[in-house]
Amino acid sequence: MQLSPVGFGNTKAWLKKHILFGNEPNPELLAILTVYFVQGILGLSRLAVSFFLKDDLGMSPAETAALFGIVSIPWVIKPLFGFMSDGLPIFGYRRRPYLILSGLMGTFSWVYLATLVHHPITATIAIALNSLSVAISDVIVDSLVVERARNESISNIGSLQSLCWAFSAIGGLITAYLSGYLLEIFTSETVFLITATFPLLVMVVAWAIAEDKITNISNWQTVKHQAQQLRAAITQKSIWLPTAFIFLWQATPTADSAFFYFTTNELGFQPEFLGRVRLVTSIAALLGIWLFQRFFKSVPFRKIFLVSTLLSAALGMTMLLLVTHTNRALGIDDHWFSLGDSLILTVAGEIAYMPVLVLAARLCPPGVEATLFALLMSVSNLSRLISHESGALLTHLLGVTETNFDQLWLLVIITNLTTLLPLPLIRWLPSTSAESHTDNIDSPTLESTAELVPELVTD
Repeated sequence: MQLSPVGFGNTKAWLKKHILFGNEPNPELLAILTVYFVQGILGLSRLAVSFFLKDDLGMSPAETAALFGIVSIPWVIKPLFGFMSDGLPIFGYRRRPYLILSGLMGTFSWVYLATLVHHPITATIAIALNSLSVAISDVIVDSLVVERARNESISNIGSLQSLCWAFSAIGGLITAYLSGYLLEIFTSETVFLITATFPLLVMVVAWAIAEDKITNISNWQTVKHQAQQLRAAITQKSIWLPTAFIFLWQATPTADSAFFYFTTNELGFQPEFLGRVRLVTSIAALLGIWLFQRFFKSVPFRKIFLVSTLLSAALGMTMLLLVTHTNRALGIDDHWFSLGDSLILTVAGEIAYMPVLVLAARLCPPGVEATLFALLMSVSNLSRLISHESGALLTHLLGVTETNFDQLWLLVIITNLTTLLPLPLIRWLPSTSAESHTDNIDSPTLESTAELVPELVTD
């Protein structure tokens, strides 16, 4: 049975309208969405890594937090990969070869972690190598999204970014429960080997990226010129003030690593249940994306950050009920308490995250898309590195270990209250909303960005 041209056209139109948020379906779009999907599906190993560090390598909460800060360094130096992609093409191509290399590196890093790692130092190397792989592919695919987003109509503004993050969330959704369930029947090393197959998909779809071969030989002089262009852009007050606010907003210490040890060693949460928690947060991420796309595009930036920060701090304080076991006195089971809180916090976080992603894409001038986009995001990633390392220091100073959680309540209070510190500087953000601000943006150039109120992207 053959599909008629009319039937094919109707199917394509339906996909474009209802599934792809108005984006034209073609092989390159499929390749872009696949890369984001793989980034989400790599979450299959997230719990395996945490349990591997805790149980197999015997690392403490402070050591684990410090490790996660170190392995985020590739995300801090993402502009370097943008420079390389924009100014130093491989065999005449700026995007495709880098995607292929990142896929190879990703597969190698997971196999290395599964077979040769028996010490915290080698674990750090393996996880950092994987982080480098994902960071490179993320720079490349982000630049492709920026190039496409520049041609979006006003009615479709932000649709491609929302679609890409939806596919990433779907990838995370598919593997969320499996990330815990597989640890019940397999070792962490086996989960690492399963995960090693996914970066190969990036290598395959890289060939679908449509790009013309560059005949002019690029060199470091080109990179120097790009650096000058970036300097001209980021010295604008309308850029560095929002950037500074986002940096401070995300650089506050985190208690994530200590809380993981508390839920597993003190509360006895098993991998299978933690997989359920990840499933709930993946669903919540999709919900947050949909809510932003449907209701919050017209909400001013300052209001989104103010409300989401206050809400997250208030909800974060409810963890004290779990830490002190007060929830049990109230008749609330530990498991149900964790599920509900994770869902609400994730939704609030996605709503705060999506608008900055949309507007930063409209900021990037032609020719340096990957570099400027990566530079904006690297600021956020540097703040997250500081967040992990300061959290590790606090965890150590308060004496929170894999068995001693006496001061965890104080760690929870400090980490939540510090998130409120940047709020007096919220006027550094533009007063406009994502929707109203982008109404006046049409393929911005480096010269025109000085007249706009650009935003910062976090990753």
